[in-house]
Amino acid sequence: MDGTLLIALLAAPFAGSFLGVLIRRLPVGQPVVLSRSACEHCGSRLMARDLVPLLSYAGTRGRCRYCRAAIGRFHPLVELLALGAAVIVACAGYMRFSTPAPVWIWSGCALGWTLLALGWIDLKTQRLPDALTLPLLLGGLLSCRLLSPAVVPEHTVAAAAGYGGFRLIALTYRRLRGYEGLGMGDAKLLAAAGAWTGLGSLPFVVTGAAIVTLVATGVAYTGLSLRRQMEVAPAHSERGHVTAIRIPFGPGLGLMMWLVFLSGVGGGAS
Repeated sequence: MDGTLLIALLAAPFAGSFLGVLIRRLPVGQPVVLSRSACEHCGSRLMARDLVPLLSYAGTRGRCRYCRAAIGRFHPLVELLALGAAVIVACAGYMRFSTPAPVWIWSGCALGWTLLALGWIDLKTQRLPDALTLPLLLGGLLSCRLLSPAVVPEHTVAAAAGYGGFRLIALTYRRLRGYEGLGMGDAKLLAAAGAWTGLGSLPFVVTGAAIVTLVATGVAYTGLSLRRQMEVAPAHSERGHVTAIRIPFGPGLGLMMWLVFLSGVGGGAS
């Protein structure tokens, strides 16, 4: 196995541990770097042996070493997803290239890890924080500069087109309907998608994201309807009543942005 890829796989759970902190603290304005980790139940400061990704959780059987309260599966789940993202980057790299370049490996991992945090936050809060979307935009242009300097101007135009296109749609929707239908965080994330994937790839990103979001929303709404049918007696059910659902677009957009970067669909620096 390539040395860079091995390092990325070993680093993935630690990246996932940091992502868990971002997901929990960033939306509520808590410090991410300066604050020390502590047990959410007893407040005990966690030592280095308590913070080894996956292994610490397995070693204590999912309980706090000090108060024995259940820790929950959030952090190990994020760490496993970060590791899974690195594995997918590895598979995609060897499928596309005989030997994937170190810059491409780290770009794919960094993109996947950041989008994992953004998607999770958007699902929880319906917000895409600038603290992640704007560095992601700059990171896309930097990655493009390192991988293929000649296409940096095109990717810069793609970033502007992505933001401008979504901004125009949002303003039009608000004028026609009288309320917001598309958040500016989505526009900034599409700008980042343009920076990472290029102008020719944006239609694939937007179309794929729309399909993923519609399918996921349909599945979620079907599950919601089934739960309501179980909770409400048929005689008192309201036929034809539809409850408005706020649909986060960030997870679908991020997923397609990452997959398009890894696959190289539509061209681009990767």
